[in-house]
Amino acid sequence: MITHCMIPVVKSPQDYQAYRISPNDNNKLAIIFSPANANASLTVCLEVFDVGGKTPLHQHHFAVEMFFILKGEGKASCDGKSINIRAGDSILMPPTGNHIIENTGSTRLYALCIMVPNEDFAELIRSGTPVDLDEEDIQVLTSSNFGKY
Repeated sequence: MITHCMIPVVKSPQDYQAYRISPNDNNKLAIIFSPANANASLTVCLEVFDVGGKTPLHQHHFAVEMFFILKGEGKASCDGKSINIRAGDSILMPPTGNHIIENTGSTRLYALCIMVPNEDFAELIRSGTPVDLDEEDIQVLTSSNFGKY
């Protein structure tokens, strides 16, 4: 027997606020869900990498981080091992793995990123500089045919 029912949280791309964590970053993250609105210790965001863009090499102490590539091409590296990635690929980064995602293609790289538990990821993103998602970003998010434009 269900004792309570939570009304689903629904957001549209126009609701997403994007940030650059550091002023010189060449990637931006738009928070979709975080502990603030999901009532759970997770962060879901869209990560947009400009051509040549990449995350800094980093690790998470407890969190698992998953990337689903929506559009573009790149390289994912963890603990010195690298693989090429493209639209439709999924990457799972384990806790404590030193990892980096980089755009090696000639267009932007788009990834859905999910981190569980949050491990202050949403707070780190929100501490950055707010930026807008542009028309290309919105087009990728609202396309029903990811990776084929």
